[in-house]
Amino acid sequence: MANIKVQQEVGKDLVYAKGTEGGQLVTADIARTWTAKGYGWKVIATSAVASLIVRPDTVAIATFYNNTAKNFVIETVFTHNLVSIADGNFSIWVCIHPIGMTAPANDITIRSSTIGLAAGAEGIFDAGATVVDNGWFPVGMWGTTVTATMPGTAVEAEINGRLIVPPTAAISLSAVAQTAAVTQCMGLHYFSVPVSEFALG
Repeated sequence: MANIKVQQEVGKDLVYAKGTEGGQLVTADIARTWTAKGYGWKVIATSAVASLIVRPDTVAIATFYNNTAKNFVIETVFTHNLVSIADGNFSIWVCIHPIGMTAPANDITIRSSTIGLAAGAEGIFDAGATVVDNGWFPVGMWGTTVTATMPGTAVEAEINGRLIVPPTAAISLSAVAQTAAVTQCMGLHYFSVPVSEFALG
């Protein structure tokens, strides 16, 4: 019987692979690994603002800027529909701003670790920032509320690392609905990953 060794991504040491009693290789998805390492964070706006009724342009509901030397790997983008109308429909839109963006104001400093660490100062979250229109695109499923008296619909778009915000870049969030009466609190779940562990091409 042969033991199998694999090379570590960081450190490059050879370590033994693990298996179950039945012989299945034991693996962990990268999101769980990053969560265990303390890289996971969530941030959300504290006040709801009106949805747009046209495609977003140069004003974002929320902008999250990378003020670190790490890469922000976006796991999910979400919104809480605080106020609505009967049969109110809305969708989430995002815009990635390229490296070299000027840092916006830091309106929101409250954020939460996904394993209970104390909140630090990584990332600048700005509500209502004026931004360059670098291209907005809808993500995830659309949301709807049945009646005007039942606010609280939340919609989450699973990004799963398909959007990455490198140092000095940013991601902006917005929502489009059929009326501005539909208001949103927007936020995201991301991993702050050292470049040594997750470098971009």
